[in-house]
Amino acid sequence: MGVDQHRLRLYQLALAKAGRLALGTVLRTFETLDALRRRAPERVVIAPQDLRTADPTEASDIYAGHFSLAGQSIDCRGRSPFEVEPPSEAWAEALAGFTWLRHLGAADSALARANARALVDDFLAARLDRRGIATRPAVVARRLLVFLSQSPLVLDGADHAFYRRFMRALARGVRQLSGSVCGALQGEKKLLALIALAMAGLCLDNLGRLQRNASRKLGEELARQILPDGGHISRNPRVLVTLLTELLPLRQVYAARGVSPPPQMLGAIDRMMPMLRMFRHGEGSLALFNGMGRTQVDLIATLLAYDDTRSRAIQHAPHSGYERLEAEDLVLIADVGAPPPPACSTEAHAGCLSFELSVGRSRLIVNCGAPRHGSLFPLFAARSTAAHSTVTVGDTSSCLFAGAGSGASLAARLERWLGRWLGTPILGGIENIEVNRGAASSGTQTLGAAHDGYSARFGLVHQRRWRLDGARGTLDGEDAFIAADPMQEAAAATVRFHLHPLVRTSRSHDGHSVLMLLPDGQGWSFEAEHGTLSIEESVFLSAVDGARRGEQIVVTVDPAEVTLLRWRFSRLEV
Repeated sequence: MGVDQHRLRLYQLALAKAGRLALGTVLRTFETLDALRRRAPERVVIAPQDLRTADPTEASDIYAGHFSLAGQSIDCRGRSPFEVEPPSEAWAEALAGFTWLRHLGAADSALARANARALVDDFLAARLDRRGIATRPAVVARRLLVFLSQSPLVLDGADHAFYRRFMRALARGVRQLSGSVCGALQGEKKLLALIALAMAGLCLDNLGRLQRNASRKLGEELARQILPDGGHISRNPRVLVTLLTELLPLRQVYAARGVSPPPQMLGAIDRMMPMLRMFRHGEGSLALFNGMGRTQVDLIATLLAYDDTRSRAIQHAPHSGYERLEAEDLVLIADVGAPPPPACSTEAHAGCLSFELSVGRSRLIVNCGAPRHGSLFPLFAARSTAAHSTVTVGDTSSCLFAGAGSGASLAARLERWLGRWLGTPILGGIENIEVNRGAASSGTQTLGAAHDGYSARFGLVHQRRWRLDGARGTLDGEDAFIAADPMQEAAAATVRFHLHPLVRTSRSHDGHSVLMLLPDGQGWSFEAEHGTLSIEESVFLSAVDGARRGEQIVVTVDPAEVTLLRWRFSRLEV
């Protein structure tokens, strides 16, 4: 796809979003008028369960005015957190989303209940739910779900005046979301808004019609966004975690109220569970592809405990574009899929043919992952091909990101602005992918794939093959550089293998291999047939405590001279 075609796709996406916004404004007006005619809810009939882990020690920090949200901490120094200057938009969104209320609920004390009620009252008294960041649909949906699940905490001991303010806030959130789902919401945000509306329709009285409409729309949207293999259309493992965290309590509330849930929801949950297991490494964390960041291991364990069928991890996910190889204690997870549709690619990475490898409960090969909210690490850098354990040609990414270009011309500045307004989606780069999975035999599994992301710019097709042998403890790989256009001069190819920060490395005496020591004491080695071998700095963005320095094995070759690079990871005998 040429530059003009990429520009045309960008303009088409911008026009489509503008059209959705305009249509949404009209539909939102009618939806708001219809909502005003409904009888307002007067009581909370049932409180859904919150599956997120709560820490009662956090309640003491909150009581002291110390709020740690979105990777940043603020000491309110005796003031309400809603009066202080937020350090970032992400922090402000997290504060207005109220997910931190669950920590006060875990404290289970009269002081925590009074503190929770006072903080909610501060928010409502300042009318913050009617303006600014707090009115963003994703924030409203999160707050509505939290207010419903934490209503026993907030309303215990409340007077009648507060009770009415709280119920009016719930009704206002319902009206805001009812209008938002008619607008430009897409992907995960639209699903969360519909989940919140369906939950409100079940948990509040006088909202039977809302519940039926929201349930119908939720089923239709799940059918569109959850792929046949259980992956989300965005290809982001984190979205599966987010959706299951809300869908599982919603399923329980449907059952408790004796209301039939949309069948698409039950089918989506059943498909998502084995897909979630597909991304899981031996120690419980999820593979770092397409926007996945830090894993909440305890939350993953909680979600999988609700898997009624106790499904196994699927090995082959052709619709989502992932493959899993298992041999003895070795697990390899590979990204062999094309970028998601542009509208759902705002968090997608250019990591095609990247992989992660774990040995038992130790991570060996990783991708860099997604930066946490508030991180200073550039988002474009985290989404680039170089941040993944795959091949980079000509120091460029295999995908083209809207808004990432340079240039001082009016057209270049317009494209950057439009790209960022759209959320920096992927416009193109990879058009065709071929995947060939070999038959498993006696502890050995093979996988092959190829993509054309560098064909138009460098005349190269990248083909990669993996052979995982559990009995021998080896991973054999091949990277082939196939000339798509012999007349085009190819650039240097860089093969990267990012290592988990707990892996220690050293060069062998002859300089032709790398020795690695895993946290459990196992030794591994890496060697490549050709190219220049080096160990360089890397960064692991998904550690519990934030970004951590790591290392990467780098092999640089000239595709004009080396058309096939063979490499091997081997377990060392003790």
